Amino acid sequence: MYKPLVALLLTALATPALADTLIDNANGIQVGADGMLQRFDALLVSNDGKVIRTLAKGATRPQVSARIDAAGRTLLPGLIDAHGHVMALGLGAIQLDLAGTASLADLQRRLKAYAAENPGTGWIVGRGWNQELWPEKSTPAAADLDAVVSNRPVWLGRVDGHAAVGNSLALKQARISASTVSPTGGKIEKDGAGKPTGLFIDAAMELVERKVPAPSPAQRGAALGKAQEKLLASGLTAVADMGTSFDDWRAMRRFGDGNRLQMRIMSYAAGIEPLKTLSKPTPWLYEDRLRMGGVKLYADGALGSRGAWLKRPYADKPDTIGLRFLTDAQLREQASQAAAAGFQPAIHAIGDAANAQVIDTYEKLSKTYKGDRRWRIEHVQVVDPPDIPRIARAGIIASMQPTHQTSDRTMAEARLDPPRLSGAYAWNSIAKSGARLAFGSDFPVESPNPFPGLAAAVSRQDPNGVPPGGWRPEERVSFETALGAFTRGAAYAGFAEDRIGALEPGKWADFILVDRDPTAVTPQELAATQVIETWVAGKMVWKRAASVGAERGK
Repeated sequence: MYKPLVALLLTALATPALADTLIDNANGIQVGADGMLQRFDALLVSNDGKVIRTLAKGATRPQVSARIDAAGRTLLPGLIDAHGHVMALGLGAIQLDLAGTASLADLQRRLKAYAAENPGTGWIVGRGWNQELWPEKSTPAAADLDAVVSNRPVWLGRVDGHAAVGNSLALKQARISASTVSPTGGKIEKDGAGKPTGLFIDAAMELVERKVPAPSPAQRGAALGKAQEKLLASGLTAVADMGTSFDDWRAMRRFGDGNRLQMRIMSYAAGIEPLKTLSKPTPWLYEDRLRMGGVKLYADGALGSRGAWLKRPYADKPDTIGLRFLTDAQLREQASQAAAAGFQPAIHAIGDAANAQVIDTYEKLSKTYKGDRRWRIEHVQVVDPPDIPRIARAGIIASMQPTHQTSDRTMAEARLDPPRLSGAYAWNSIAKSGARLAFGSDFPVESPNPFPGLAAAVSRQDPNGVPPGGWRPEERVSFETALGAFTRGAAYAGFAEDRIGALEPGKWADFILVDRDPTAVTPQELAATQVIETWVAGKMVWKRAASVGAERGK
């Protein structure tokens, strides 16, 4: 009895457990380490959610415990948004949504309806208006809001988060008057008589926002759930959260502790204040779903509110060059504090003067802080052409958002003169200079859907094909460059390329199934791509329902 039992045990130990899953009959597409497209027919996933290998068409299939037929659908690595605002996206779903307002009257209608649906005396908070989409092109004022709601404070942010307008009661509660001075890096708009109009730009917004009640932990939890659902439905399995507050971080930790965090978040703290509490970056938590490894800083504002800091005056407002947030010494000191603690600085820069300042800062820091630092500039939106080669030489990652170009095109043409447009949204010039690209959307400023971003990157057109031939088409990039920037590039930008960004052995099996081959369609068809399923760590976490919306994977 003894010898047969030993033989049986040895045989059992030598036989591998068939716990692996094969995603078979797929049109697999990804970008290889060489920047070229790779195609495969199947994906082998281990029981712990890691990639074992991809298989080419006709390759021998291994024995597995589960085989899933992809039915010829296109399989892509999970897309990664290199620059977004998770909590802002979620809060927008539970506050007054002003995205897409067509006019001031439309904003007023939405405000009136929201107030009626949410009666009370508390603050009404919303976001999403963009006067550039309105026929009048003029920013709203306190009087415009008072005409609709005057008995409770109202605070409405512009789509880019760099300007906001309050009604008279909001200004009263914040004690804003004609004598209130604009802070450094911000502006209180005033009329000809010196009276505040109700519009606040960049740092000036804090004068009112400190009076706005902060969302409760329950509201933050609800917002995070809403954001996660939207991001997974968009085919995003990971995002870089740019400007995570401590309250946001605690909400993310609660989600992780409750096993509700299904996507991956690379967190960049909001300013250097967290360095007083965190002595170093956190480790990866919850099976590589959450890490705080960077610090978000600001050099200037946004182009739409004329807060972007330019080297020369605005073409449509010659009395201003925008807002400089920090002196050279201040910016260098803040970035140095982050780097000294091991955090990765990520600095917002829109205007050409701001981008030059950030490049200068990183060039100087590189002399002190050696090793693999991966300095980041967020947006890199308008760059003086002679400064472009400096980005690569300084080892800077250009974190850019393709849909900003399609949204901003006419506004940028008004704000800038033709010579400066040659360095605006210059993805191809920056890539050709040798700098690494990481693409995102800046949600909720833009939709988190990455497919319009991919389409804009390869066409310089919006989803309707405007303008014909593309805007400054010399700055288009190839599909493989664009896809790489939304996968490998975004992972590299967050020090996560050893975990995500490609379906390679040992990395997480984060992938999506979509309804079309992105390499075989027009840019407009690419923009309309729909996600069918989203998988994280080898498990389906979101699925599009056949007829109604979508459902969460079980």
